[in-house]
Amino acid sequence: MTTPSKRKGDNYERELAAYINEETGTKGFRAPLSGGGHVGMSGGADLLGVPSLFIEAKRVERLNFHDALRQAEGNAKKTNSPDTPIVINRKNRQPTGDSLCLLRLDEFLKYYKAYLKLEGLEETKDADDGGSASVQRLQSNATFN
Repeated sequence: MTTPSKRKGDNYERELAAYINEETGTKGFRAPLSGGGHVGMSGGADLLGVPSLFIEAKRVERLNFHDALRQAEGNAKKTNSPDTPIVINRKNRQPTGDSLCLLRLDEFLKYYKAYLKLEGLEETKDADDGGSASVQRLQSNATFN
């Protein structure tokens, strides 16, 4: 028998997968037996089929983000996943699109650098500033949405 909080978490995982699929065109889905510490049976992540992301979904009002990220990182390591551990949290009565995402800064910067490149921005070395990296706009119409 499932508890109301387990049902709420399971429903959030399905809702989150559907939202990500709609926004990105991926084919993510809730991992079978996720949400109960069944690492190995479900692959560890709460959502599967979302390339490059090891998603730990949390639908709670109060979340210890450090513990949740530690859980996602530990599960990713146990399953030898190369994917980026990320925690996605939504509170009650909050739209799915307003969920919060947590990942390590170094992981975020990998995605941000790829985004900058996609938008026509690149890192260059400038001798006048001591060799530090500067970002130059290659396209005048690059936008940040």
